[in-house]
Amino acid sequence: MSMSGRFDFLATPITGLQLVQRKPRGDQRGYLQRLFCSDDMQELGWTAPIAQINHTYTARKGTLRGLHLQLQPFAEMKLVSCMKGEVWDVAVDLRAGSPHFLQWHAVLLSAQNQRSYLIPAGFAHGFQTMTDDVEMLYCHSQPYMPASEMGVHPMDSRLAITWPLAVSEMSDRDNHGISLDTDFQGVNV
Repeated sequence: MSMSGRFDFLATPITGLQLVQRKPRGDQRGYLQRLFCSDDMQELGWTAPIAQINHTYTARKGTLRGLHLQLQPFAEMKLVSCMKGEVWDVAVDLRAGSPHFLQWHAVLLSAQNQRSYLIPAGFAHGFQTMTDDVEMLYCHSQPYMPASEMGVHPMDSRLAITWPLAVSEMSDRDNHGISLDTDFQGVNV
């Protein structure tokens, strides 16, 4: 575990994938919570400016979103935070040559636990809502480029992700994500 003034950085079993514990400072009026600090995030490999910030809302518990990533030259790091509700958040290592290739790791993110997930380039990302009315905030190191996007089917048998709930909803786009056949050797970052 590495610490800064506003965050604790917690390593996961997959190299480069980090859980970020935010540390709000407050008093009787409420609190201030830092969501991103370039000085602190450089320690984890985030050296680019934030190129884009996105906010999502998902209405129903059990909804599945993902698995998404961007390929070179727009491969991106993401800092993912749950601002309302709770999600089971998954990152899958698709980096060519990684010792953790095709391994996934999941964490619970919620407004209450005040955690974020720092997902390096070369990882596919997705989540399942554990509550109704979920709001997520994403910081991206690259702008969204549709021509560089890759979507992996969240039920891919090669990944064997054990989603915690029955899927209540999934987009057509996610349902038509690719399956990783045995010829898939990963993505370059």
